Amino acid sequence: MSGGKRIRKPAAAKPAKKAKPKARARAKAIAKPAEPAMDVAVGRRIRDLRRIRQFSLETVASRTDLSIGFLSQIERGLSSPSLRVLATLADVLGVGIAALFGASPSADGASDHVVTRGLQRPELKLWRTGVSKQLLSPASADNKLNLFLVHLEPGGSTGDELYTHDGEEAGLVLEGEMLLTVDSETWSLKTGDSFRFGSRRPHRFSNPAQDAKTVVLWVNCVTGPT
Repeated sequence: MSGGKRIRKPAAAKPAKKAKPKARARAKAIAKPAEPAMDVAVGRRIRDLRRIRQFSLETVASRTDLSIGFLSQIERGLSSPSLRVLATLADVLGVGIAALFGASPSADGASDHVVTRGLQRPELKLWRTGVSKQLLSPASADNKLNLFLVHLEPGGSTGDELYTHDGEEAGLVLEGEMLLTVDSETWSLKTGDSFRFGSRRPHRFSNPAQDAKTVVLWVNCVTGPT
């Protein structure tokens, strides 16, 4: 129409830009979880104890029947060791497994290591096997008697292979069910059942349930090689 205002049509919305391949790869790299911090902390603690004792990797490998490469991976946090492997390493390093938690001294400044606060429990998570251990007793590499709260995720276990280590152990099932094998005999323990055996007897344990967690109050006493 002559003299009339010219009406502009609204511009069509621009299609969203597709992420470039490099950008997508970078996003995936950010989202991918790093090696679990627990593996790194445990590996560093094992390395520190080995160096304090002036053991070479070759020495530890020969005494544990583990390869040097595997030990190196554990120390660098690149491999998550099983409870059996940790118990074997603790024996060779002359400590109880509690010493591998690498716990710091009490935050309240206590120096006599009598009390462990509920919020300060060191925890060792063996995430590949569904086993985690909370250290209830004050942490020290010199402790002979240690108290743990062991959590077994559904299907969690120490593995198919029986293992041994120095000391003696006992426990009480607080929640769920646990299969305990000592030597050639296996028991099904329910809530309220308890046990005790010498740790030099081949043993393993597991949670047979596929939908419920098992919680065990566990005591380990390091008595020294026999």
